[in-house]
Amino acid sequence: MESDRLNLPDTSVVTIDLLGHQLQFSQDPNSKHLGTTVWDASMVFAKYLERNSRKGRFCPSKLKGKRVIELGAGCGVAGFGMAMLGCEVVTTDQKEVLPLLQRNVKRNTSRIMQAIANSDSFGSIKVAELDWGNNDHIQAVDPPYDYVIGTDVVYAEHLLDPLLQTIHALSGPRTTVVLGYEIRSTSVHEQMLQMWKNNFDVKTVPRTKMDIKYQHPSIQLYLMGQKFSSGIALAADQEKKQAAEFLERESNPREGKTSGVDEVGSEKNDIGCSDSTGLSSRDLTDWEVRRCGAMAARLLRDVKIN
Repeated sequence: MESDRLNLPDTSVVTIDLLGHQLQFSQDPNSKHLGTTVWDASMVFAKYLERNSRKGRFCPSKLKGKRVIELGAGCGVAGFGMAMLGCEVVTTDQKEVLPLLQRNVKRNTSRIMQAIANSDSFGSIKVAELDWGNNDHIQAVDPPYDYVIGTDVVYAEHLLDPLLQTIHALSGPRTTVVLGYEIRSTSVHEQMLQMWKNNFDVKTVPRTKMDIKYQHPSIQLYLMGQKFSSGIALAADQEKKQAAEFLERESNPREGKTSGVDEVGSEKNDIGCSDSTGLSSRDLTDWEVRRCGAMAARLLRDVKIN
């Protein structure tokens, strides 16, 4: 995993403009815990919320007061995206990560509250410890939730079962699960996707619905709803139908192709880093530098120096 880290060793703060506010997230890429790094999938997720916040399921009028729990929150970027749309968010991780997560929550909540005149537009966000599969931790956060979210939580095979068990334990019949992550292992990705499909109605978010800049072919977002058995009552069947219609709308864009990306998902030179030609002549944004770093890490992963 070390070679996949996208930040320079001395990067201690990541800044992101989100929903009219500039947020700052402290991180420690050199720690022994992966949760202390701001991973790109969390930024893609947050900017996806921003782009789709004017209408539909993710507009503030429909999200206000919704209960959200973030799994494997790390530095807390994705959870803040939901809180800024009016949700009541519980952002969770392992005990070792909580001090950094708590610091980011306190800092950015203060920045937002000082900048807005109407505090009702911001929901809430608090921190809790949650080890996947730990029933005491799960009951302590008082499920079920309207949304279960997570970014870059899938990176090892042995975590798939406890993650799935935890999602089920936190969910009710109307829960929407939103997961985002960067594909690093094909085998883990295939196992994960099959597991999701066996347990949920799964839709992949098309890149045309993501932020034009904050996206990448290797970063996927999934919207998932609970599957229902044949014995469920008609009312539950109606809920399933409504959830399926929403997921179908999210997965079938009406927009044209995203600027800078071709039909098969390979990046063009005008985003600042091409698979074949390297850097463009213009200055790179912070995001483009991060993605070039990820590409270089993948290319160099198997290179041996004699």
